[in-house]
Amino acid sequence: MTNQSQPTALKRSSGALEPSFDSRSFRHTLGRFPTGVTVVLAQVPGESPVGLTVSSFNSVSLEPPLVVWSLSTNSSSMRAFEHCDRYTIMVLAAHQADLAQRFASGSPDHRFDGLALDSCPNGAPKLASPCAAWFECHNRHRYQEGDHVVLIGEVENCEHSPLMPLIYHAGGFDLTPTVDTVDSSDW
Repeated sequence: MTNQSQPTALKRSSGALEPSFDSRSFRHTLGRFPTGVTVVLAQVPGESPVGLTVSSFNSVSLEPPLVVWSLSTNSSSMRAFEHCDRYTIMVLAAHQADLAQRFASGSPDHRFDGLALDSCPNGAPKLASPCAAWFECHNRHRYQEGDHVVLIGEVENCEHSPLMPLIYHAGGFDLTPTVDTVDSSDW
């Protein structure tokens, strides 16, 4: 009987083994999970509003009502989300891919050009354009994990509409349902 040694995997400081993939492969693998698309907006008193496209949004708890999303530590919007009391998460509708692209790239100073703003009941900014849903959140907690900050929002106000949501999958909006293709008899 021979004693064959197994290669020893390196451990990270967290105790996890080193990943068997690179970040590009990880990103492409994550892209196989379809997700809704949101624009998150905030405003620190006395400053201009900030907004960015986020697909990392999810629910955490019904009681209390909590949601979660994450933001790169390198984001130009980080300061606003560290100092604001509230922010708004807008779930974009299927026809709003242009807003998703606008808030995902380009100069943060020009993201709001030509767009009407409104306020949520407790003062957080939101786009006046109708969307699939929105959540006004108290900025409850922030945790740094890796190269992102995980933000927990306590939902104070929310509304939804009959508009179909915008869906992001594999680098595009190709799986977004349209009103014509959705038939409730198929459920």
